[in-house]
Amino acid sequence: MAKKVLQVIETAYRGTLEEQDDTVVWLTHAMRGAGLHTDVLLRGNAANYPVTAQDASGLEFGGRKQTQPPRIADDLARLIEKGVSVYVVTDDLDRRGIQTSDLIRGLKSVGSAELPKLFGGYDQIWHW
Repeated sequence: MAKKVLQVIETAYRGTLEEQDDTVVWLTHAMRGAGLHTDVLLRGNAANYPVTAQDASGLEFGGRKQTQPPRIADDLARLIEKGVSVYVVTDDLDRRGIQTSDLIRGLKSVGSAELPKLFGGYDQIWHW
């Protein structure tokens, strides 16, 4: 029987200054393509990830321009298109003043109190 994995992404923007992707979101694409049933839960600072208005295209450090800025909201939208369930913790959105109208389509909202039930539906929980 195939394992179901929920990847909890809480530490946000890890490595995205040097790369164009969040490593875990990229890894999720690769694992899903290889046949692993994996879904994603965004919480903490990663609740910012699905905000559509993010634009790091002007990012520059000491004259070095980021020519491939991260577009994490787009990466998440492509995961949803692949059939990955992408959850976001509503309490974390509220703490950051993020409105659902600011987010990509297809996200599934979950409150903190509902997390134990969500976790119970998976064979493994990977926390990043």
